[in-house]
Amino acid sequence: MITKKLHPGLHILATPIGTANDITLRALQVLREADVLAAEDTRVLRKLMDIHGIDFSGRKILPYHDHNGDMQRPKIMALLAEGKTVAYSSDAGTPLIADPGFSLSKAAIENNIRIHVVPGASALLTALCLAGQPTDNFFFGGFLGSKTSQRIKNLEKVAGIEATLIYYESPKRTVAALRDMVTVFGGDRLVSVCRELTKKFEEVIRGTLDAAICEIDMRESFKGEVVIVLGPPIKEQISDEDIYQALKIALQEYRIKDAASQIAEQFSIPRKRTYEMALKIKANK
Repeated sequence: MITKKLHPGLHILATPIGTANDITLRALQVLREADVLAAEDTRVLRKLMDIHGIDFSGRKILPYHDHNGDMQRPKIMALLAEGKTVAYSSDAGTPLIADPGFSLSKAAIENNIRIHVVPGASALLTALCLAGQPTDNFFFGGFLGSKTSQRIKNLEKVAGIEATLIYYESPKRTVAALRDMVTVFGGDRLVSVCRELTKKFEEVIRGTLDAAICEIDMRESFKGEVVIVLGPPIKEQISDEDIYQALKIALQEYRIKDAASQIAEQFSIPRKRTYEMALKIKANK
């Protein structure tokens, strides 16, 4: 296998979210060859490198997380300015996705330092693929917040989005977060609660919000990192009678074409459906 020498710059490194074998060959190369290693938790990266038999070769791992970022960034920027290759990883998954690292990458960009992304495991995409909810249009909201008022406020901001909603959550707050979703969206909205992704006890609880809450409430314990995948809003079935009555009113004021367009937009239905019905209404007068 031919591998290219690492280019200088900041290498954003995705690491496994559960199963240690879910790491790419390119990521292993970066861990072997980077001049400097930086990690959200140095113990986690040391364990991963030990599992895959990667020698430190005298290198140290710099801790970089939310609490020491302001202090560590200048040191890392100085190393990058010298032309060093720096590999950064968070505890699990892809850095910058609801993880530390954004300020580090932003500083690199501001200093004209090249960034290399080494893609790999992501709890967000893994959960989306497992959930069984629509995948063509989704919104990732990170963490909703630790308080009910904060969660409801964040959920209300996205109440009008017709897309699958994805959130990271702790097992201790999962039921509370689901109840807040019921408050904002109603208990019949579909949801998939994914936990322990790629691990031995991986599980997906699928159903309505009410059913998911009931299922988790019955358990003695509920552990593991959680990803909540909330299905898009349930579209109400619009009957022909509803459309007929709305068109009758609209036709009293507008031409057929304009009335059809207005009612089609109001009910989010094809204009052809309202136009044909409007023609019949006019013909029967």
